[in-house]
Amino acid sequence: MSTIITPEIIDEVKNLISYSIINRNLEKSNFQTMHRAIIKKYFEAKHVNIDYEKQTIDMQLPVGNKRYTSITFECQDLERFLKSCLKKDEKSLFFYQSLLTHYNVISAA
Repeated sequence: MSTIITPEIIDEVKNLISYSIINRNLEKSNFQTMHRAIIKKYFEAKHVNIDYEKQTIDMQLPVGNKRYTSITFECQDLERFLKSCLKKDEKSLFFYQSLLTHYNVISAA
């Protein structure tokens, strides 16, 4: 497996997000699962649900030791929101690299 440097990983994930928003209904794409995973990773949330038609996101956010609170908010630009959820820490970069591998994204380095 080739190693991609940090800016390239982030750029490739942003490209994948853009592509996934446009093609989220492709059969067997699992893009909706990827969108939920990015949000779960960023917020350490659970039970993330995205209503693409109503443009809302429901999730449970941690508020204490094994305690969560439910939140729903409107998200008119899901692509921009998902891109804003990208972190550059090592654990996140490993997660993004595995997303890229899963979706067979090859970087032209």
